[in-house]
Amino acid sequence: MRLCITSCIAVAMTLSSLAVPAQDSAANYPNKPIRIVLTFPPGGPSDIIARAVGQKLSEVWGQPVVIDNRAGAGGNIGMDLVAKAPPDGYTLVGSSFGPLVISPFVYAKLPYDPVKDLTPITLAAASWFFLVVHPSVPATTVKELIALAKAKPGAILFASSGNASPSHLAGALLQTAAGITLTHVPYKGGAPVVPALLSGEAQIAIESPSVLVPQVKAGKLRALAAARPDRSPLLPGVPTMKEAGLPTVEVGSWYGFHAPAGTSKPTIDKLHAEMTRAMKTPELRERFAGVGADTVASTPAQFSAFIDAELKKWGQVIRAAGVKLE
Repeated sequence: MRLCITSCIAVAMTLSSLAVPAQDSAANYPNKPIRIVLTFPPGGPSDIIARAVGQKLSEVWGQPVVIDNRAGAGGNIGMDLVAKAPPDGYTLVGSSFGPLVISPFVYAKLPYDPVKDLTPITLAAASWFFLVVHPSVPATTVKELIALAKAKPGAILFASSGNASPSHLAGALLQTAAGITLTHVPYKGGAPVVPALLSGEAQIAIESPSVLVPQVKAGKLRALAAARPDRSPLLPGVPTMKEAGLPTVEVGSWYGFHAPAGTSKPTIDKLHAEMTRAMKTPELRERFAGVGADTVASTPAQFSAFIDAELKKWGQVIRAAGVKLE
């Protein structure tokens, strides 16, 4: 009995000694620069959102927050870099729809697991898409567009920002939900989609508000629906897909922050508290709105549940559409 008691005390002391450094580390966090890896080039919504949040963190903590753009392979390069980084809270990633939800289903082999290798901090913002048509398309509602597509299967060309892009999958989801057949025309990014639509080279698109809304307001494109849960303040007169009879067609790009798996909960909690505090300021809400994004600022648990739901939803869409990348 005495031996057992002695052994138990020794084990408890050992565990206690191991816990102290982790607690001290979280209490002193951060005491050096933080790096936020971004999986896409500078200038886009994910870059603007991450830089805005990083600047606020730097102001509060007095430590530099360095933005490190590591574009390539649909965002997989940057995501893999962070998945393999030390779980100390000093290397984070600006996470997004593509590398977290699309990549696991369209690449034959992925060097990271979006659920097992990364820890959610917060879903920061969502940029919900709009369905627009060229003015020459004789449809002023989603119902009329569906009727037109059913009358001439495959005759309507829908533009996207590339194979396996969010806008491509939005079109695939629309076809499944509405029971129609469209012809997909992929472009190299969101920017070329606009001139393709304006010229009539493609007739419809489901894309981000940052590229479409200015053209709609100028009367050069016609918005039929917002692919979001509620009406957008950007175009409040445009009905939602749900109002148009397609409640499952909700899609957009979204942006959040992750840390490597194994990052301590106190560190995650500290990051979450400061990030969400920053995102709720009028200044950052305005900056997010400037790229057509709604501020979300979720908890880590909410973000985790959101990703699980997105993986289930889009996995079904991608498999049904047969989308693959090398």
